[in-house]
This record gives sequence, C-alpha cells and structure tokens, in this order.
Amino acid sequence: MTKHIGIVAISPEGAALCYRTICGEGENYLGRKFARPEVTLHTFTVTQETFPVEVWGPYCNQGDFRVVTDLMAASAAKLAKVGADFAICPDNTIHMVFDLAVEKSPIPWLHIAEEVASEAKRQGHKCIGILGSRFLMESSVYPDKLSALDITYKIPEPDDRKLIDDIINEELLYGRLTSKSRTYFSKVISKLKKQGCDAVALACTEIPLLITQEDSVLPILDSTRILARAALKKATESSSQ
Repeated sequence: MTKHIGIVAISPEGAALCYRTICGEGENYLGRKFARPEVTLHTFTVTQETFPVEVWGPYCNQGDFRVVTDLMAASAAKLAKVGADFAICPDNTIHMVFDLAVEKSPIPWLHIAEEVASEAKRQGHKCIGILGSRFLMESSVYPDKLSALDITYKIPEPDDRKLIDDIINEELLYGRLTSKSRTYFSKVISKLKKQGCDAVALACTEIPLLITQEDSVLPILDSTRILARAALKKATESSSQ
C-alpha cells in the first residue's frame, strides 16, 4: 500500500502545481497508467490576521513565529485525522518556521529546501542562486540545507530582491504571468551566473509557473516539482520494496 500524502496549502497557484505534479507523475512511481497515491490538501483559513505573507512575514522576520507555527501544526493535525501519513508544504517562505511547526505536528514532514539541496547535490552543482520571496532569500532556510551538503549560494542584489518580491506578491500569487516579468527573471538569473552560480533554485512555489528551462541560462531546480516527486517517492517506498 502507498502512503497517504498531506499537503499544507498556502497559495492556491503553488499548491495546485504541487498537487497536479503528484497526480500527473504518480504512474511513473507506481507503474500503472493514471495511478497515484492518496492525497489530501488542506488550506489555512484566510483572515486579515493570518494571510498572506505580507501580513505574517514581518512577524517571522522579527522572530515571532507563533501565529504561523500554530497554523501549520493545526493544518497537519487536520490532515492526520483524515489519514495522512506525512505532510509537505509547497511554500518555501513558510519553511522559516518549519522546525517549530514540526515539533507540534502529529505526523512527519518533508522539508522543501532539504529536497532541493539533495537534488542539487545529486546533479553535482556547487553554487546555487536562490530566487524567492524577499523573506526567503534573506533567511537561512536554503543556506542551512545547502551548506550541510557543502554547496555555496548567491542571492540577488537588494534592488532585485525587492522587485522579485513585488512580482511574486502582485502577480504570481494571482496566477498573472507576464512576458515582462519573465524577461526580468531571466536577466536576474544571468547575473547569478556571472557571480559563479552553476544552477538556480526557483525557491518560490509559483516561479516555475513563469520560468522554464528555456528561460534560464542556468539549470533550474524547480522546488515545487522536486518536493512533489520527493513526496511520491516517500509515498511509494513500501510498495516498491
């Protein structure tokens, strides 16, 4: 039997991409057409106090993780009640509170940055450019996981970080994909290459909706799909042994 995957959803666009990847690629892991493990998705209640990242992000930056930690733990508890064996969250920024949330969770989690770092190591990359929300790029979420595998990293310059954050929050979270923003991201990736990066992590769940390998001079590490595939692997381990 396969394990039941629980998805803690934040933004609808990113969560939908993760869910579609799990369902669309399930047959690759189970060996049967249209086969997929059981999946349950739960999203936070949307209120002024808890959503979106512009509201709770500053609390994280100030070290006040209680609100978001409790939300993640409560979501995992609901998933556990309907049978989920483990949880994933296809939102990179919220991993700033990952360790605290896991302590309160009744089921284990996969860490998105850990999976991306493992894939970077598997592919032999040495220096990763990190693209994501400003909170994520300026946090230790990815540096901690990359450094544990002896991989270095770079982030964009402050002005680029601000504009990237604006595009994410004003466009990508709403499914708005423009050629102007695509061109801009491609230019930022080119800058990261000049700084010595040999791959770029799309460390925002929605960036892979805008940027594909064709748009990047560097190999891309798609955090959303990497996490989805890691969940598929974990869910099907017992059935493949």
